[in-house]
Amino acid sequence: MIEIKHLQKSFGEKHVLKDVNLTIEKGKTTCILGGSGSGKSTLIKCLIGLLETTGGQILVDGRDITKIKSEMKLAAVRRRFGYLFQEGALFDSMTVGENVTFGLKYLTDVPEADYPKIIKEKLALVGLKEEVAKLNPSELSGGMKKRVSLARVLAVEPEVILYDEPTTGLDPIMSDIISDLIIDLKNKLGVTSVVITHDMHSAFKIADKIAFLYEGNMLLQGTPDEFRKTDNPYVKQFVAGSSKGPIQMKLMKE
Repeated sequence: MIEIKHLQKSFGEKHVLKDVNLTIEKGKTTCILGGSGSGKSTLIKCLIGLLETTGGQILVDGRDITKIKSEMKLAAVRRRFGYLFQEGALFDSMTVGENVTFGLKYLTDVPEADYPKIIKEKLALVGLKEEVAKLNPSELSGGMKKRVSLARVLAVEPEVILYDEPTTGLDPIMSDIISDLIIDLKNKLGVTSVVITHDMHSAFKIADKIAFLYEGNMLLQGTPDEFRKTDNPYVKQFVAGSSKGPIQMKLMKE
């Protein structure tokens, strides 16, 4: 469904993405790993045109979206994607129900009479009861906020869901619940998922494919099992979560 070819992104003289190549298969979950500042969030923003690329291609069903200059045509491509922000990005001035239907007002022609049914359906998909719709975001736990944010994404029925660090800030149990939810949505809805994360436990559980981003390049791509067995010293250090290895030695030299 999505092919990233020789993608580059620079901010002035800083080259964040140098030569990124990645194929994201339809209906599969692809996890992109990497340390802080490796370019993971930059990559995901390039995918939906929030950032203009410096070079390379992003092909969505064979069409290079980096060449689209019309804002209207780019908006049509973006509507195929749902973006789960790292902190949820709920509107504090709105109820949960209003947050869930926010995108429907601007991205669809769904009549408001259908909103209550959609709110109930989407909250149920993320494991929340209908009564939660009346609450304000300030009344929710961190895990509930993540799920409400995901319900808002699901309301507009995207083909691809981009998750930006979905388990950040959550305890291990809630992180595992979110991971189960990502798997469940893939199985129930057949959506394509791209997950930016540094949570190895989650990545090994949910991924069909893992890609490791290091210093602007994809250092390794493969199945979770291939990552567990890799001999690449950089990947091995990241997977083990160890302070000893080539990554730490490079940081010390800098």
